[in-house]
Amino acid sequence: MPTWLQRINARRAKPGDGSPLPRFRWWQLLSRSVFELPPDPGRLARYTVDVRHAGDRTDGAVRARLYRDGALAAVSTLPTAFPVEGGAIEVAVNSIGLRRCHFVPSDGRTPERVLTPLPASAEGRRARFDRAHPAASRLVGALALAAVLIGVVVGGYELLMQLASIPPVVEAIGVVERPVRIPLEVGVAVGAGAVLGGLERTLRLRSTWLDEFAT
Repeated sequence: MPTWLQRINARRAKPGDGSPLPRFRWWQLLSRSVFELPPDPGRLARYTVDVRHAGDRTDGAVRARLYRDGALAAVSTLPTAFPVEGGAIEVAVNSIGLRRCHFVPSDGRTPERVLTPLPASAEGRRARFDRAHPAASRLVGALALAAVLIGVVVGGYELLMQLASIPPVVEAIGVVERPVRIPLEVGVAVGAGAVLGGLERTLRLRSTWLDEFAT
């Protein structure tokens, strides 16, 4: 049985017009995410989720499109939950990219799982790298996490210093001298690293609010 959150999110979905799934192009690597839920004994249809991160041309809203056996079955703003046989496909984004694209079984016992990324997509290429080079993949993941955490620390420090300079705060606690001044070049490098780290984590659907704050 769908959860109350799934029921609320599912209300955003509108029926599709049956149009075919557009072919994935190489220049869409960072602007489009395509994930698939293959058939199994309890579900004969193949489902595909297509998300264009730049938004629709008509109104700029980011939407998820659900294709059933290659035909558009439903369209929804995000976050959403598309009901399918045996459960629901939950889709959500953040300011970096796709945050969630999971199949959640309705029996409440079977673990949820991430849909399979299209091999040609950026997420698919990252998954292929993980399978081919697991040790290097873990190293890249660790570096990405480190870059994000450094971005959080530096960003949090700068935010605190800005808050401390607000007149009401100065009146309450006095002038706070910066213990450390971060050079512009270091700040830019940390910011760039945080963006790259957040992007790498997004390709594995592991980004959180920390990644958003850091970037």
